[in-house]
Amino acid sequence: MSPTVIETKLNLPSFIKGKVRDVYDLGDYLLIVASDRISCFDRILPTPIPDKGSILTQMSNFWFDYLKDVVPNHVVAVDVEKYADWIDRPEWKKTIDENRQLLDKRSVLVKKVKRINIECVVRGYLAGSGWKEYRESGIVCGIKLAPQMLESAKLDELIFTPATKSKKGDHDINITEKQMIDNVGQELGTKIKEASVGLYSKASLYALSKGIIIADTKFEFGVCDEGIILIDEVLTPDSSRFWDKDKYSPGSAQDSYDKQFVRDYLLSINWNKEPPVPELPGNIVEKTREKYLQAYRILTGKDIKG
Repeated sequence: MSPTVIETKLNLPSFIKGKVRDVYDLGDYLLIVASDRISCFDRILPTPIPDKGSILTQMSNFWFDYLKDVVPNHVVAVDVEKYADWIDRPEWKKTIDENRQLLDKRSVLVKKVKRINIECVVRGYLAGSGWKEYRESGIVCGIKLAPQMLESAKLDELIFTPATKSKKGDHDINITEKQMIDNVGQELGTKIKEASVGLYSKASLYALSKGIIIADTKFEFGVCDEGIILIDEVLTPDSSRFWDKDKYSPGSAQDSYDKQFVRDYLLSINWNKEPPVPELPGNIVEKTREKYLQAYRILTGKDIKG
C-alpha cells in the first residue's frame, strides 16, 4: 500500500482544485493529480481511501487506450519521466522531478482544451437517480420508459441522459436532450451523444466479457482544433456503476464495485448530507479500497502499480 495522499500542493500554477483531483496549469497542458479523497453527495469526506487516486488514474488510462479508436482523448503522457518532453519552463520540470514519487501512477499530463459543460450519461440499466425519477413519473430525463420496470432492470435500449452543473457547481442536474441541444447546439449535441453511446457500447461489451456489468457511466468532452475530444476520467468506480454479472438480479440495488457502497453506508447512518461530514470507519474504508481494486484487477487483468 502506498502512502495516503490527501493534498498534493505542488509549486505549480493551479488550474482548479476538484473534489478528488488537483489540476495544475502548464501552459498548453494540464497536470492532473488524483488524491485519495472521496466525495459522496457532493461532499468531500474527511476520511481518504488509500490508493484510490492511483487506482482511478490507472483505470482511466486503461480505458483511454482501449477506447481511443472510438474518439480521441486528451492524454499526452502517463509516465512522469516523459512529462519533461512536453514542458518548457525549467522551474516546472524541477518541481515535477522533485515530486516524482508523489506523481508516479496517480498523475497524467493532458492537452488543455475547452471543456463542454455537459455530463454525458449513458444508461443501460435503471438505477440511481434514473430509478428515483422513474418511480416518481415513469420518465427519465424526458424519456418515457415501459411501465412497471424493476429497480436495476436492463433497459430495452441504451438511453442518453445528459446533465449539467448547477450554477454553484456543487452537483449535476439531469436535463433533457432538447435542453442539452439548446445549451450547446444541435451539431455539437449530436456529436457528443453519438460519441458517448459508442464509448459505452464498446466498453460495456468488454466489461461483460470479464464478468462486470456497466450499469451506467458518464463521459466528459472538450473541443480542440481536431474536433471533440474525450477528457476527465473514464469508466472508473467514481464515474460508473459496476455490478457483478454473476450476482445480478433485478428488483433491488445490486452488489457493486463502486462508491455506491460508501453512499449506502452514509444513508444507513441517516446522515442528512449536510456538514459536518461523518468520518468513515476502518472497515468501510478497507472494503471500499478492495472494491476499487477488484474492479481494476477484473477489468485489466493486472494489479495496480505504485
